[in-house]
Amino acid sequence: MTIAKRKERQKEELKARILEAARDLFIEHGFEGTSIRNIAERIEYSPTTIYLHFKDKDDIFYTLHREGFTILNQYLRALQNVANPFERLKAITKAYISFALENREYYDLMFISRSPMNALEADQEKWEEGNKAFGALSGTLVECINQGYFQGMDPEILSFTCWSMVHGICSLEIRGRCSVITEKNQKDLSFRAGEIIVEMLDRMHMNKTQ
Repeated sequence: MTIAKRKERQKEELKARILEAARDLFIEHGFEGTSIRNIAERIEYSPTTIYLHFKDKDDIFYTLHREGFTILNQYLRALQNVANPFERLKAITKAYISFALENREYYDLMFISRSPMNALEADQEKWEEGNKAFGALSGTLVECINQGYFQGMDPEILSFTCWSMVHGICSLEIRGRCSVITEKNQKDLSFRAGEIIVEMLDRMHMNKTQ
């Protein structure tokens, strides 16, 4: 291995350590409790070293934000083989909720925390992974419309509406805002609420076709 390649590998390894430390600290202490200084302390380097790899804290969390969307797209990728678009919509709803509840810290960072979007706007980068995830939903709804569902609706606005409803369910559970729900309904609450959303959409279609 050449000296240049060795240095590049060491650089990438250190960058990975920084991200791992930031991820662990975020899980332990949340966004506000994570700083460049305590990331540096965790990996036993100076804060100056971190600034050689990332512009600021927002930049670090934007990188983790992209990692989260890569994971989300792995949940969604397998659903591309579901031929019936309405059945695929059901599966997307369930997969999205599964991702959110199984990756709560990532979800909080991706859809609730403002920090990653600051870095995104500052660099004016294309939000490729986020667009891919939204495209899985919007493309499915376009197919649904082409097969007679949701006639007269704008597919982009419909996609945003569906996403917003399921996001609301996930956010309430992740942030511990479901205590108003009785104990008997707490089990699988988000999945059951997601099923109601899809059922409402199905009934909307049935009412329009009758």
